[in-house]
Amino acid sequence: MATVTRRVATEDDLLATPEDGKKYELVDGEIRVSPMGNRQSAVIAQLAALLVVFVKQHRLGYVMAGDAGFRLPSKNVRCPDVSFVATGRFSDDKVPDDFGDLAPDLAVEVLSPHDRPRYVLDKVGEYLEAGVRLIWVIDPPKARAVVYRSLSHVRELGPEDELSGEDVLPGFRCRLSDIIRPDETLLSLNDEC
Repeated sequence: MATVTRRVATEDDLLATPEDGKKYELVDGEIRVSPMGNRQSAVIAQLAALLVVFVKQHRLGYVMAGDAGFRLPSKNVRCPDVSFVATGRFSDDKVPDDFGDLAPDLAVEVLSPHDRPRYVLDKVGEYLEAGVRLIWVIDPPKARAVVYRSLSHVRELGPEDELSGEDVLPGFRCRLSDIIRPDETLLSLNDEC
């Protein structure tokens, strides 16, 4: 009987993925792809815009989009849809040109219709194990979000509840409905969240 061996993917393989609107991650030696829908993309853009303005005004650090990768202790390179890294955490306080060698302080995952629940939960567990302090998993079609501080400290939010930056982004608050319904609630950067 012949043995079939599978080539283990590397960071170079991840860097060689096409720029095609899909999100790629290196997970357990495989390149995983997540197609992104337009609604998911709109939610990500809306939240990222609010976070960038807040973080800049308060000089808290750096907000990154979903193509920013983080090397986690598991050797996986994960790419949250939106992430935040506090000032002083990057070497010389400069955003690296390639993947970050740390876990972000905030990781946000916005679910698409193609996301498998098991993969999302695996990712949340890996983020927490790596030291991510706050995780928001946003589900636009169900108009809800789940906030993780640990596997035992989990809160579910409805559309009128607020995402809070807690001690990670002190003072940041945004009603979930303001970002999950970008077609109904168009915010300008001057609007209060």
